[in-house]
Parts: sequence; C-alpha cells; structure tokens
Amino acid sequence: MPSCEPAPPAACLPTKTFRSYLPRCHRTYSCVHCRAHLAKHDELISKSFQGSHGRAYLFNSVVNVGCGPAEQRLLLTGLHSVADIFCESCKTTLGWKYEQAFETSQKYKEGKYIIEMSHMVKDNGWD
Repeated sequence: MPSCEPAPPAACLPTKTFRSYLPRCHRTYSCVHCRAHLAKHDELISKSFQGSHGRAYLFNSVVNVGCGPAEQRLLLTGLHSVADIFCESCKTTLGWKYEQAFETSQKYKEGKYIIEMSHMVKDNGWD
C-alpha cells in the first residue's frame, strides 16, 4: 500500500523546493512546466469549464499557487470578479480564482479555482 507521506524530490533530478508537497497516495495534478504540485484529484469539482485558452478544470482548493489582483471580467456565464493565478515556482499563469459571482446561479464558483488543462499534468497513481 502506498505511503501517504509527501513525496521526496526525485534523486536523479535537480532538487526543487515547493511550498507544498501532496501525499504520494493521492492522484494529483502538477504544473506541466516545473512539476510543482497544484491539486489533489479529490479537490476536482468539474471538468466542464472553459479557460482563456481552452478547456479547464474547476478545483475546490489548490497549492503552490499565487494570486494576482481581482478584476471584473465578462465570462461565458456572466460577470465575475476574478484574480489570475500563477505557479509559485515557475510563475506561469495557470487560470484564475473566482472571487465574486454577480449572478445567483453562479455563486457556487466563489472561492474556487480554474486551471487550464494545457498547464497541468496528472501525477501519482493514474495507471
């Protein structure tokens, strides 16, 4: 049975230090550019979202991600206040965080995160 301890850095790769390492026993999503852990599969809410540059996933929570200033944007589902999110390690813009939804039907998105599929890769136990 796999350990639920955080994964140590691979011995054959240059050592990178991330803020958070997700446990090896969880299927995870990582930054495609630097492999920093981003989210556990258990935090995935929906695979049916559209980002600025293609398909995206909606997550309840993320790690190793920084947040820019909030701004109002007119998205496919209406007006929202969103803040771009970026990988803390390589600084790549990954998607955004929903700060506020102005339509009642969209309130469930508040505090949630969009990560575009082109910026993440599946890690740990997807076989």
